Amino acid sequence: MRSFCRSLRARRCLALLSSVACAGPAPSPSTAADTPPEAPPPAWAGLIGDYASGGDTLSVREEAGELQAVFWRDSTNPSDLDQAAVEAAPDGKGIRVTVSGRAFERIALGPAEGNVFRITPRRPVEELRREAQAATPPQESGDFLATDLVELVTLDSTIKQDIRYASTDNFMSEVFYSSPRAFLQRPAAEALVRAHRALAARGYGLLIHDGYRPWYVTRMFWDATPDSLRMFVADPTQGSRHNRGAAVDLTLYDRSTGQPVEMPGVYDEFSPRSFPHYPGGTSRQRWHRELLRQAMEAEGFAVYPAEWWHFDYGEWRRYRIGNLTFETIAR
Repeated sequence: MRSFCRSLRARRCLALLSSVACAGPAPSPSTAADTPPEAPPPAWAGLIGDYASGGDTLSVREEAGELQAVFWRDSTNPSDLDQAAVEAAPDGKGIRVTVSGRAFERIALGPAEGNVFRITPRRPVEELRREAQAATPPQESGDFLATDLVELVTLDSTIKQDIRYASTDNFMSEVFYSSPRAFLQRPAAEALVRAHRALAARGYGLLIHDGYRPWYVTRMFWDATPDSLRMFVADPTQGSRHNRGAAVDLTLYDRSTGQPVEMPGVYDEFSPRSFPHYPGGTSRQRWHRELLRQAMEAEGFAVYPAEWWHFDYGEWRRYRIGNLTFETIAR
């Protein structure tokens, strides 16, 4: 299994996830400045990462031009770190760090290479697809708003897209969508466009990874994912906020280059780096993450507690679970 859990047992995975989830939010970087912090010295790139000793885990990170050690159990009290405290391999990658006389060994979070996290599905994907497409979404009762899905790029052509589920560049390495398109319920779509345009003042825009998702795809994700990682996928018996057309996965892009910015972790990464308050990485990465969150929250979205890239629109509960394919969405 090419994943965070490959080198750690499932119990250890859950312990690491819980230690970040329960630690409480780390102090947020200020986004008052018009430009992000400078990138750290190149020599630090391989040292920045996560290290563990027994049941304790810390991140070696960069903050305000300083190298720091920050414990996950108490991320509010980082300590400055001498570069010599981090032992590196010949390629410059840190292998252990010594803090207060205690050695912490490097642990691998996220993908080993590139920007795509991957798992090995529990069963053959085509088998999962047949079962999911033949199944029926859960029945719901209540007073729901009418579905009015709109394609995001039709509202603003400068919104960029990298629809991972229309390619094999996703955590299951399979194609789920027949075309690279993203839809949201109209009020959510219009709010997202406002956030996108507000970000232009800082030189950024929004890059969309996913919006509305047919229910059968959510069921495939659930059935394919190991139990220890299911906190990162929705239970199909409850439906996903994506199924309702009121959730979006996205990041920032730099308008001057057209390229995505760096975040502390990659999209759809099933690891502690995905938590919105994960304390590691660089100050520049955390600044970008906080800027994205502030822009989305200003327009009525809320970040999902386990994924920095996932935002739910305020009225998501008022929409029904949908199972329409992209081709059958009214134009």
